[in-house]
Amino acid sequence: MMMMMMMSGNSSNASQLAWTPPSFTPAAQARVAATMILFVFAALSNLALFISVCRGRRLASHLRPLVLSLAAADLLMTFVVMPLDVVWNVTVQWLAGDGVCKIMCFLKLFAMQTSAFVLVVISVDRHQAILRPLDSLNAHRRNRRMLVTAWSLSALIASPQLFIFRTVRAESEDFTQCVTHGSFQERWQETAYNMFHFVTLYVIPLLVMSCCYTCILIEINRQLHKSQAGETLRRSGTDMIPKARMKTLKMTVIIVVSFVVCWTPYYLLGIWYWFQPEMLTVTPEAIHHLLFVFGNLNTCCDPVIYGLYTPSFRADLARCCRTHTHTHSPRSLDHRLSARHETAPHKPT
Repeated sequence: MMMMMMMSGNSSNASQLAWTPPSFTPAAQARVAATMILFVFAALSNLALFISVCRGRRLASHLRPLVLSLAAADLLMTFVVMPLDVVWNVTVQWLAGDGVCKIMCFLKLFAMQTSAFVLVVISVDRHQAILRPLDSLNAHRRNRRMLVTAWSLSALIASPQLFIFRTVRAESEDFTQCVTHGSFQERWQETAYNMFHFVTLYVIPLLVMSCCYTCILIEINRQLHKSQAGETLRRSGTDMIPKARMKTLKMTVIIVVSFVVCWTPYYLLGIWYWFQPEMLTVTPEAIHHLLFVFGNLNTCCDPVIYGLYTPSFRADLARCCRTHTHTHSPRSLDHRLSARHETAPHKPT
């Protein structure tokens, strides 16, 4: 989280505030334009996903809260992280006051943390579904507890943002920034804080998800060998594992892979900065902006992946598009006007 503040031109270094305030460079302008495009797509697609899952009946009851939480986390990223990033890059400095500085920095980290933890919950659910299929009756209660824990833990981890961020005014220029300057006595303390969030945002979720899917692959391989040796009966005519469960497994694997692919480059760049701040003079500014936009792309990937594996979601979108087209088509308008004219009372002559 702190990495994003510093590497997006919002440095917490006092000397940078005093001598080299950031500006709205062409690279930052491109970042804003790209983020606005992603915002529109992510907002529409995740809202459509959220509504479709709420109204749909084809999704298993224990899976519906997971997909709803994933969509909610992506919407939180969309409506908090993206607009904040756009406005902050345009204004360059912080203009909203100290209270909003603290709240927005908390919400930004909270949104990112929930997005990662919900993926962990989904991975654990798939692990239990494949390795312990007989526990499916308790899946709804288990998932609900895990989701409550994920959202609560995200809020707890993000809460220090309310205390360490503040508005700081530069001494030599009329420039105010929302930073952590003065919250840490030594640089290593700030580095340790950044590394803690890197571990909770990326390392721990990646390890848990990798462990879950590795165990799943081992179990599938074991069942495959047993099936080939004729030691076990298949669950349905030709499948060791029900097709619906395998389809959901493939979908969640791709969702996790998209999270790793989109955010790994930016987190690695952040680690480089924390231990070698001079890297800012080595790497082009455009690289920093590009990798952050690429990370935000993950918010757009989840509804697309879900749509590829869920015919009901695609049907809902198609139905919505047909309704919208029919409502706004000239022929439909003429038909409504004609019907209204036919049903209207005639005046006596």
